[in-house]
Amino acid sequence: MKRIRKEVELAAPVADVWAVFSTSEGAKTFFGYDARIELRMGGAYEILFDADAAPGSRGSEGMRVLSFIPNEMLSFEWNAPPDFPDVRAAEKAFVVVRLDATSKGTRVRLDHLGFGEGASWDGVHTYFSRAWDLVLAWLEHRFQAGPVDWSHPPRPGHSYDAPVR
Repeated sequence: MKRIRKEVELAAPVADVWAVFSTSEGAKTFFGYDARIELRMGGAYEILFDADAAPGSRGSEGMRVLSFIPNEMLSFEWNAPPDFPDVRAAEKAFVVVRLDATSKGTRVRLDHLGFGEGASWDGVHTYFSRAWDLVLAWLEHRFQAGPVDWSHPPRPGHSYDAPVR
């Protein structure tokens, strides 16, 4: 089974990291310019990335919370980016975020699972292998320097003053 696993350790308490993944206001500080999160089984888990895109192509519109254990684990549906319309329209994968307290703060482990077969799914996997690095860099920035300025979001390996292109 194809899977993407990413990890990061943050100098922040578990409760603070939980709050940015499990609330709309928290997600807006690192994940996307807008968010709608309803922390309940089947509740919305929508993160918006592209304000100029047509409705339905702005982000994870229509995605839902699958399960959660407060301060430990959150799982949610995740759709393919608009560049892969055949996969985006027909199928969903899912993401599991686990939080563990460490001596330095919190270890975040993100697993993206549920990839299908075929060339389009291979492209989706490649896309998210890079995209999750960016999201976790924004998460690190959030806890090191403060909320992401969505008019100039930071990029890994670049100055935080350089806009993402």
